[in-house]
Amino acid sequence: MSHATPIVFVVDDDVSVRESLEWLIISAGWQPEVFASAQEFLARPRLLAPSCLVLDVMLPDLNGLELQKRIAVDRIDMPIIFITGHGDVPMTVQAMKAGAVEFLTKPFGTDVLLSAIGHAIERSHTALRHEAELRALREGYASLSPREREVMALVVCGQLNKQVAGELGISEITVKAHRGKVMRKMKANSLADLVNRAARLRLAPAPKA
Repeated sequence: MSHATPIVFVVDDDVSVRESLEWLIISAGWQPEVFASAQEFLARPRLLAPSCLVLDVMLPDLNGLELQKRIAVDRIDMPIIFITGHGDVPMTVQAMKAGAVEFLTKPFGTDVLLSAIGHAIERSHTALRHEAELRALREGYASLSPREREVMALVVCGQLNKQVAGELGISEITVKAHRGKVMRKMKANSLADLVNRAARLRLAPAPKA
C-alpha cells in the first residue's frame, strides 16, 4: 500500500512527549503516528511511504536499541532518530553503528529535531526509489527465458555475438534475437546499461567453458 504524505512514527512511553511531538510533526506538514511501546509499533502493518522513526531508547519491555535490531533488515527505508534523557557514549555509538541517523539527548531544540526528521525523510525517499528500481529489475530478469538468461550472462561478461553463439551452440542470428529480447525486457538502452543492471542484481558471471 502506498502513501503520499511522509509519516513520522514516534515511540515513547511518556505521554507528554508523544503529544508535543505529535503537534510538532503536524505543524511541519508531516503525518504523525505515535506509540507508547515497541510492541505497539511492531503490530503496525508496514506502509510503502517515505517515513522515519523517532525512537526513545528507554522503553518498557523492548527498549529502543532492541527494536532497532528487529527492524534493521527489512525497514531500511525508515531511518531512525533516537531521543533519550539518559544517553551515554557507548549507547550512542551502538545506535549509530547500527544505522541510526541521529541521537538526540533531551532536552533538544525543535529546530534540531525537525532538521533531523527532514534529513531522514529524504533518505527514506531515496531508499524507496532504489527499492522500487531493484524490484523492477528483478521482475524484468524473472521474465527472461532460460536461454535469454544464458545469453545475457555471456554478453555482460564482454563476449561478442559470435562468441556467444559458439559458446551456446546456436547461430549468431539467434543470439541477436535473444539479445534484443533481453534488452527490451531489462529495459536497457545500451550494453553498458545492461552491464550496470546485471551488477545491481549481483548476477554471477557466466562460467567459462
